[in-house]
Amino acid sequence: TERKKAEARCALLGRRPQLLVSARLWPQPLPAAGSVPSAGGEMSFFFRAASRPRSSQQDLVRSIKDSLLALDTKTGAKALEDVEKNIFTLRETLSGDGEVEPNQDHVLQIALEICKEGVLSLFVQNLPSLGWEGRKDLAHCWCILLRQKVDESHCCVQYIENHVDLLDFLVVCYKNLEVALNCGNMLRECIKYPSLANALSDIYWSQIASSCFSSMLNCQTLILLLML
Repeated sequence: TERKKAEARCALLGRRPQLLVSARLWPQPLPAAGSVPSAGGEMSFFFRAASRPRSSQQDLVRSIKDSLLALDTKTGAKALEDVEKNIFTLRETLSGDGEVEPNQDHVLQIALEICKEGVLSLFVQNLPSLGWEGRKDLAHCWCILLRQKVDESHCCVQYIENHVDLLDFLVVCYKNLEVALNCGNMLRECIKYPSLANALSDIYWSQIASSCFSSMLNCQTLILLLML
């Protein structure tokens, strides 16, 4: 009987390490929603932290971009209504609603996201398609966005420096009486920055040279016709 007891005790001790190892290797269940993770659930906690949801600022910029892109594929007042509603929301986020001041961290994040997603280009390209209120809100947002600085540099100004054709487009649209006021406000904000002012100067003189050359050709053509 003593021998059987010893064999049983050895068999029991022999199984314990296996049970401990299997318990360590077996995946721990995820904690319930709202509960604080235990030490054993550290891996699941870091996994959830790594997969954070998109911020509301990113969602706003994405909504603006999608609605502006939809103007090329949709027709009717609904597509335009979505764009103008999103731009109005952007204006309130950037400048406040009169009761709540804007969150500067959110404003800066929106400016960075707008540059990243190329929304400034969509603003300029779709400006003539918007209604009066939509154009006014967009020009207001444009001025605020250009003032945002990241590490002593204006992120939106740098974007325009790399997309000078946007300035050319605004100059051309300025000749359209329907959008001249909005384009003028946007261009007036641009010339506050030396790099953009220089770019606008080049565009201006290039247009003058082109106009003079065109006028000279017209005069030569007229002279030739009179000589015939």
